[in-house]
Amino acid sequence: MKLLVVLLATIGLCAGNAIPLVPGDNSHYVEGKSRYIWMPDGEGNPHLVDLQAEEYTVETRDGSRNEYWLFTRRNRGSRQVLVNGNANSIRNSNYNGNRPTKVITHGWNSDGNTNWIPQIKDAFLDQADVNVIVLDWRRSASGVYSTSVRAVPDVGRQLSNFLNFLFNTAGGNWNNVHLTGHSLGAHVVGNAGRVRRPARVTGFDPAGPQWGGNSNALNRNSATYVESIHTNGGALGINDAISHADFYPNGGRNQPGCSTSVCSHGRAPLLFASSIRSNHLVGRRCSNLSQANNNQCTGANLVLGNSNLSKRGTGLYALTTRNSWPF
Repeated sequence: MKLLVVLLATIGLCAGNAIPLVPGDNSHYVEGKSRYIWMPDGEGNPHLVDLQAEEYTVETRDGSRNEYWLFTRRNRGSRQVLVNGNANSIRNSNYNGNRPTKVITHGWNSDGNTNWIPQIKDAFLDQADVNVIVLDWRRSASGVYSTSVRAVPDVGRQLSNFLNFLFNTAGGNWNNVHLTGHSLGAHVVGNAGRVRRPARVTGFDPAGPQWGGNSNALNRNSATYVESIHTNGGALGINDAISHADFYPNGGRNQPGCSTSVCSHGRAPLLFASSIRSNHLVGRRCSNLSQANNNQCTGANLVLGNSNLSKRGTGLYALTTRNSWPF
């Protein structure tokens, strides 16, 4: 029986349809060929995803069900819900249009309570007096992965429309906006940025499955300055350079201290949170992607992450980090 299981798995692997047996291990995965992949939820727990699955439902998935949670230094631990089209929800909040605005959003099968979001939110607030808005799009981000992929463009457009309403109601402008997102959330903020151009967008390991060659993916037109942090490229994340500056910590595919793809994918937002606090993660410019993936770069320096709205840079960068906070 054990031999039969191994034989069937081998046959399936050759066809690109093998079901991986070790939770979180995506070493089998080949973009565009593999049918199954392990993806994490908001707590980092792996779920087996069938990339060919279809959802047969009349339920719509779009940005109209987005939620926007405001945090400021006056309400660090308790969110204030801002409602698109409801001016009173903004006027009765702690939002201040004279402050910079930071937006954070999650990826697939997650929500605004995802475990890494408070780390970035608190780092932003400790570093400066800003408005932090957490986009919770769980209603479109849950369920069948492929359906969530299709929802991304409208979720992003609705985020952009909300921010425009916010600024028109209580002040603020796009030159003071930094959009950030993890995995599918990176493509969400990429779409938002292409509607109205913010100062900066940062993608934390932008999602890879079904995004290679996808015109809706995060790209250089999403902000004045676009940066991506690749930590599981070629599996859960995109490996290709898609931003003005693309960082490849430890080669950008597998992270120290991680034994699974799921862990490596989740490292990107943690690196960003740490960079806001200390700005100590410094990349060296690479001549090409192969050099970046092998962490063999010796060119000019550029710091990874941070919250500086005027930050600029171009090219591919590699760096070595430690395996635990602050990396």
